[in-house]
Amino acid sequence: MYYKEQVEITKVAWTHSGRRLTAAAGSVVGERYDSNYDVVHLDPGGPLAVVADGMGDGPGSTIAGSTAVEVFVREAAVGDAAAALRAAVFQAQDAVRRAGRTLDDLTGCTLTALVAAGDASAWIVQLGDSRAYRLREGMLDLLTVDHTIAWLGVLHGWFAYDSADALAARYRLTRYAGHPDAPEPDLLNVTLQPGDVYLLCTDGVSDQLTYERLTRVLATDDPGAAVHTLLDDTLTAGGRDNATAVVIRVERSV
Repeated sequence: MYYKEQVEITKVAWTHSGRRLTAAAGSVVGERYDSNYDVVHLDPGGPLAVVADGMGDGPGSTIAGSTAVEVFVREAAVGDAAAALRAAVFQAQDAVRRAGRTLDDLTGCTLTALVAAGDASAWIVQLGDSRAYRLREGMLDLLTVDHTIAWLGVLHGWFAYDSADALAARYRLTRYAGHPDAPEPDLLNVTLQPGDVYLLCTDGVSDQLTYERLTRVLATDDPGAAVHTLLDDTLTAGGRDNATAVVIRVERSV
């Protein structure tokens, strides 16, 4: 008999620049792997959230994710400008590459973060194929680009999005933490408008749940309930990958 994995949720609330942000995060192993190679962080000190997804299922995957998140959180700070966030990612890149020198396995991971800026806005930091979405007035926007050959191939018509070539290309990342060339992240500044809901997630969520399902679940008022439902849905869909989600709801502070 199949029993779904228990979903445990972490919650935190922040106040920043006249906004109250309530956030929740969770992660599940799923059915494909024996261990969870995703890493998630909600900072208790201010609006900063990070997800990472290790590449592969060996020690390099574990070390890359934990190292990248630890270093980025240590180096980044709420209110940082773009240059400071790029520097934090560079430090994470360097740390992951140094860790990989002692391993035979591929040592790399994705890194996607939301960091509040100095005003009522936030930076989205993107490296790899984890994702950031925003639900605003009923419209769900994908704010990030997947740094994969699959994304490039579908965009430029090299192959159909549901083809075997596209599936194989999903595992060919063009940018990631630990890459030998230390590529820069994408940075996007977004306003924090009351009513906005942000989702950071690994591909274990975005690959298994439809756009329509994400939209419906994120419309709930409770970020904790949304995370629980999203992760439970990934298990119902087959749990084909580790799955991690952070949901952040923006409201006007009283």
